[in-house]
Amino acid sequence: MFIVLIRTIILYSLVILVMRLMGKRQIGELQPYEFVITIMISDLAALPMQDTRLPLILGIIPIITLLFIKTILTQLQLKSQLARKILEGEPVILVHKGKINMKALSKQQINLDELMEELRLAGYFDLNEIEYAILENNGQLSFLTSSSSASSSSSPSPIVKCSSNTQPTSNSASEGNGFSSDTQKHKSSCKNNKSSSSSPPRLPIIYILDGHINNNSLTSSRKNKAWIQHELDKHKAGKIEEIILAMTDTEGKFFFQRYDEYIEEDKWKIH
Repeated sequence: MFIVLIRTIILYSLVILVMRLMGKRQIGELQPYEFVITIMISDLAALPMQDTRLPLILGIIPIITLLFIKTILTQLQLKSQLARKILEGEPVILVHKGKINMKALSKQQINLDELMEELRLAGYFDLNEIEYAILENNGQLSFLTSSSSASSSSSPSPIVKCSSNTQPTSNSASEGNGFSSDTQKHKSSCKNNKSSSSSPPRLPIIYILDGHINNNSLTSSRKNKAWIQHELDKHKAGKIEEIILAMTDTEGKFFFQRYDEYIEEDKWKIH
């Protein structure tokens, strides 16, 4: 028992030392090759701890070897862009201007259900909101939305305050209602703001996913296949089998995308 305790302390100290020498990145977002090295180190440290018949050196030498390999690969990455591309890969655009890149999804082995789930978890329920959805090298999704791009490029709009105690003006008798034109515009804008804010957003409903009808959505929304085909015909979308995604967004608007709608452009590549 005492021998097992000593071996455990030695291997634990070695693993902690190796992880510190590999840098803080090793406990953050890992690249694929870093993830493999971390798993191998944990396995190599566990074997001598569990089996006292194995010499301790059989666990120490491979762990130190992996440390040297990680150091060499890190130096290659710092000096060579080609090495970074081979070891880490490149970011991939999955959504561009509300359109899904099916070729990229297939290459990354991501299905539509997983993509829609990631979008919802990030707080985006409408594809129309998304200018870019990029799959980073660490497996995380980053987003550039149309609202953020618009706010960065445009100047801030003046603040309009709605007040209920607007007083009528009596400058001329020709204004029969007693209100100036500015006051009328102000009241109408306030009324529009109140009406727009009073309608809560709806939960998006997906009717077609990857060329197949979502029967659960039909049942919950009290729709049928004829209604879906009617909406597709109204928008000249084609057959159900030709549709990647058809849904109603948070405003109740019908949205769809065909398989042949996404156009690839080389300039969309992320460097």
